[in-house]
Amino acid sequence: MVREVNANWATVVVTHARPKGSKLGSGKSINIPKSRVQLKGLTPKDLLDLDFVGSNADMVGISFIRNVDDIVIVQHELEKRNLTKLGIVLKIETKDSLQRLPSLLFQAMQSSNPLGVMIARGDLMVECGWDQLGEIQEEILSICSAAHIPVIWATQVLESLVKFGFPTRAEITDVFKAMGASCIMLNKGDNIVQAVTALNSLLSNRSSSER
Repeated sequence: MVREVNANWATVVVTHARPKGSKLGSGKSINIPKSRVQLKGLTPKDLLDLDFVGSNADMVGISFIRNVDDIVIVQHELEKRNLTKLGIVLKIETKDSLQRLPSLLFQAMQSSNPLGVMIARGDLMVECGWDQLGEIQEEILSICSAAHIPVIWATQVLESLVKFGFPTRAEITDVFKAMGASCIMLNKGDNIVQAVTALNSLLSNRSSSER
């Protein structure tokens, strides 16, 4: 709960934690599910990042898109930089972007930039509730399939294997469910090479059994 705020910081009280206490680690983002954050357009930092991405990468991921206007701004900035070939990945991680996904895709498809969608399951779970996540995944896959847009299945795929060297049973079945997407994203970790090898093996076995 927020106790005090000013222009540079906020004082908060944690009301839910593990019985023995929890630690808030570094590099974490903050999500406020029931808030109405109305941030418009790209920040100056975003524009600097876009210049770098355009010169060094094949695609750019657009985070926290909420409405069609956000897409229009991105398209305008890409056009100004003559980045008509740069791939765009719409990261679906808010309730607004989920509800407006067909409109977002329709607008994004107006430009010549290659287009993809990421199911950002971590933020979606916080925004929409963990009990809704399974249905949400299917909804995004279905909409993107109808629009012929490739989908990236992201957030904690084989996470235990990546971090600790051994996957859970739930993670294995998650990979098989992820085969409905066009791409699977793994997070960084000490055992990332082992995880990539395992993922390749699981996908290859599935492909072999379907022949």
